[in-house]
Amino acid sequence: MSDLVQIETAGPIVTLWLNRPEYRNAVNLAMWTALDEAFKQVKANQDLRCMIIRGRPQKDGRIAFCAGADITEFPEKRSNTAQAEEYAAQMEPAITALKESPLPSIAMIQGACTGGGLELALHCDLRFAGEGARLGLPIQRIGHGLPLSAMRALVQLGGRATALEMLLDSRLLTAEEALMKGVVNRVMPMTTLEEETLAAAARIAAGAPLAHQFHRKAATRALQPKAYTTKDLREPHQLCDSADYAEGVRAFLAKEQPRFKGE
Repeated sequence: MSDLVQIETAGPIVTLWLNRPEYRNAVNLAMWTALDEAFKQVKANQDLRCMIIRGRPQKDGRIAFCAGADITEFPEKRSNTAQAEEYAAQMEPAITALKESPLPSIAMIQGACTGGGLELALHCDLRFAGEGARLGLPIQRIGHGLPLSAMRALVQLGGRATALEMLLDSRLLTAEEALMKGVVNRVMPMTTLEEETLAAAARIAAGAPLAHQFHRKAATRALQPKAYTTKDLREPHQLCDSADYAEGVRAFLAKEQPRFKGE
């Protein structure tokens, strides 16, 4: 496991640290590979219930979630169409692993969250930002296009107008603007961001895993224009055959905290 992404677990909550603080956690190809490996490792741990992604601070305390791609490697590794396609092919496994992870995910955003860093955050289920965070996609300054999976996620969150504002104008949004436009879920003081993010992760971790997995998939399916099939309509009710559902009902009636097992 590469040191570029560090994994810390605390009970059912796992934190993935982007660990290039001296480069403001800018993501290079090696880090995309490390992220893919980390997501696979997390998926294999059946005891985990929620995942947080955040950036390591610099030694002086300054912090960025992720200041985009490491452009210093572009001349060698992304200088033409063929290389760009190969670069994307090495990114995609990590993005796919994040989107298909069984764990609900939270991007805990501090400081800069731009370019590839914002792409990563867009594919998380939730985005919590600290006051002072800046979010953007200033890739018009470089001249390449946003991957379509990230474009879809951004348009779904903020709408076409917001996506084009971020891509055409390239001005970074404040955390408050990103909240207003639907790109982030919550904005909190930096002094309480970690505490409140961990509290939200604990609430998620205490919930029924099968229900979480269904709701995450159903929320994506709800955005698709095709009509629901009979199978689609039956799926939420099939959770009532699960042991978790029986435990949830039992605990509610007994006025106890449920103990879900994802079964």
